[in-house]
Amino acid sequence: MASPTPCYHCGLPVPAGSRFQAEILGSRRELCCPGCQAVAEAIVSGGLEHYYKHRSESAANPHSLPQALPDELALYDRRDVQQPFVEHDGELSETCLLIEGISCAACGWLIEKHLRELPGVNEAHLNLSNHRLQVRWADSQLPLSSLLKALRKIGYAAHPWQADAAAEQLQRENRRAMRELGVAGMLWMQVMMATMATWPEFNIDLSAELDQILRWVSLFLTTPIVFYCCGQFFRGALRDLRTRHLTMDVSVSLAIGGAYVAGIWSTITGQGELYFDAVGMFALFLLAGRYLERRARERTAAATAQLVKLLPASCLRLEADGRSLRILLSELRVGDQVLVPPGALLPADGRIVQGQSSIDESLLTGEYLPQPRKVGDAVTAGTLNVEGPLSVEVQALGDATRLSAIVRLLERAQSDKPRLAVLADRVAQWFLLIVLVVAAVVGLVWWQLDPSRAFWVVLALLVATCPCALALATPTALTAATGSLHKLGLLLTRGHVLEGLKQIDTLVLDKTGTLTEGRLTLSAIHPLGALDSDACLALAAALENRSEHPIARAFGQASAAADEVDSHPGLGLQGRVGKRLLRIGQADFVCALSGQATPAISGEHGQWLLLGDEQGPLAWFVLDDRLREDAPQLIAAAKARHWRIMLLSGDSSPMVGEVARQLGIEDARGGLTPDAKLAVLRQLHAEGRRVLMLGDGVNDVPVLAAADISVAMGSATDLAKTSADAVLLSNRLSSLVQALHMAQRTRRIIIENLTWASLYNGLVLPFAAMGWITPIWAALGMSVSSLLVVLNALRLTRP
Repeated sequence: MASPTPCYHCGLPVPAGSRFQAEILGSRRELCCPGCQAVAEAIVSGGLEHYYKHRSESAANPHSLPQALPDELALYDRRDVQQPFVEHDGELSETCLLIEGISCAACGWLIEKHLRELPGVNEAHLNLSNHRLQVRWADSQLPLSSLLKALRKIGYAAHPWQADAAAEQLQRENRRAMRELGVAGMLWMQVMMATMATWPEFNIDLSAELDQILRWVSLFLTTPIVFYCCGQFFRGALRDLRTRHLTMDVSVSLAIGGAYVAGIWSTITGQGELYFDAVGMFALFLLAGRYLERRARERTAAATAQLVKLLPASCLRLEADGRSLRILLSELRVGDQVLVPPGALLPADGRIVQGQSSIDESLLTGEYLPQPRKVGDAVTAGTLNVEGPLSVEVQALGDATRLSAIVRLLERAQSDKPRLAVLADRVAQWFLLIVLVVAAVVGLVWWQLDPSRAFWVVLALLVATCPCALALATPTALTAATGSLHKLGLLLTRGHVLEGLKQIDTLVLDKTGTLTEGRLTLSAIHPLGALDSDACLALAAALENRSEHPIARAFGQASAAADEVDSHPGLGLQGRVGKRLLRIGQADFVCALSGQATPAISGEHGQWLLLGDEQGPLAWFVLDDRLREDAPQLIAAAKARHWRIMLLSGDSSPMVGEVARQLGIEDARGGLTPDAKLAVLRQLHAEGRRVLMLGDGVNDVPVLAAADISVAMGSATDLAKTSADAVLLSNRLSSLVQALHMAQRTRRIIIENLTWASLYNGLVLPFAAMGWITPIWAALGMSVSSLLVVLNALRLTRP
């Protein structure tokens, strides 16, 4: 029996004998009901036919849309479930929903129009920028579950939107930092023009009245920069002084505050130089650096929260009488039994008490093939049940699950501070302390020699030695290098990559998705009977197309459909194609159908599947996860640098050893859990080794976070990318080899910048202390020093 045709609009099956059609994109399209026909015709007549061209594939694919059960949607009708995200105001209720599947403005028009036509809906407004839908409706006329079903009927999945407190706080801070940066940049340009106009070198004929006006204008424009934009520096300095811990906030606050106070005195008296332009410049550069740092923290926090959200919102609890009841995950208790149907995520860690299936554990182990599980086997929260229904006894919930353990491993690895970072913090504190002590001593000496010059000498010293160039040395080089490295396919997310590559002596690699492509392919077909390869492939594809197992994707689309398909977890599939009864899967399972002996294997590496019928075996199919073509180039580059190379994989199959043999990797270990990988990394650190980790997937996250330098593949999970120090966007390992050379050049530039900034601060200090440098020349010298650092960094933009 052929599979039903999916509705072109919503993706649901078209009932047999249905006559609903519409002319869309130049062809007659099959539709499932008059509602879809009316909406489709309205879209076409409204001139929004391009909606069907640009929508995501999931919008027309019923298998990729979340097929929520009616009882799961019915949970949203409970008042206790609605309490966090629904507000009730008399007869009307209001909620905010997050909509999936939106691809263009036509989607917004369609959703709003469809909902407003429903009885009881008062308002419906969709924000296309964040895909949030505000709905106001009469709950008594239209239950929330019916509203969600109406959205799914036109091809969109809706979920209650609830703000995460930590994420919202980070977003508020990010918006505030952006405003401060914008205000500082805008006002600084105006202050610079007004201040430069008072310099005799630029305006010899400037009148005294205009000079005084420009001074007051500069003061007026600089005040918001100091008290609004730079408030965080002063608050930080005050906090540091209270805790007796020196940071750059203290030095920066003294320089900005001193220049501002001197500018006020100069404005009121009409004497001396203005330093308001220096204030604006300090603020702009320093705020830009802190803004980039804040964005990095925001991405990490969001990705960590996303990992926790992998657990389902509800589950089916088995009652004493054998019935299943849909409940919220928060209502589940240790000792309960849950029913996990095929295609559903496991809600908790537990033990199988009934049924057998295959479990996709790639999220946790890196094993790309689902693993067979039977009664008595342990299963993990967040993994996917692929084939058969399972009854699972809950043994761990919430923070006690293995998924939460991975989050804790990630947080612990990220909290470990490298020794170099600790040493750099101590050196910075001593440098600031020395500058402050020298400034105090110089001030006392000049107070004895010439009290009228004491303040200006100290101010010149603080401005001249302000660590602005030091602060710019690394971030400017990284900013310039980002564009060049991006062209090579490598995106840096942390600065210490370029500084630490020279110390690397060990390369740790994951297998699946890193050295291999991470997807199964059909590498060979070996016919065993009268049928040729194409005929055997057609039969196998007919069977596999009725399966959700990842193996099925390797066989492509079938020209015929199989009937009476039964899945035998861990063994294979059985079904009929025409009048022929077929099996595909494990050799013993297939040969049991005909009673014949298992045919011999020629010795090729990979996963072998047998196809057979009641007369005997028909063909061997060899599946393989192909090695990346440029993987040998990466290994050769690592060996040329005399690095130790290790392959650590969650895959327990013989493919780990085979990949290591092909690439010439001597140390290869398979079947490792995330904490086992982290233990290997710690052992390497204990031996004094500096580790570069290249990985893919959530199971590599703890090691990526704890490695000295970590690189995630571009196809990796979002969490792996945000935990890594760099992301290989191109997924080409050859790009990483090229990027290593570019990184070495960038590291040289950073060292040059740091050397120049240190030499400048060290050389200008004695001249400023002796009073040979006026505050204006100190500000100019500091600006020139910063400019040289920036220009040197811009060399990285050239090939």
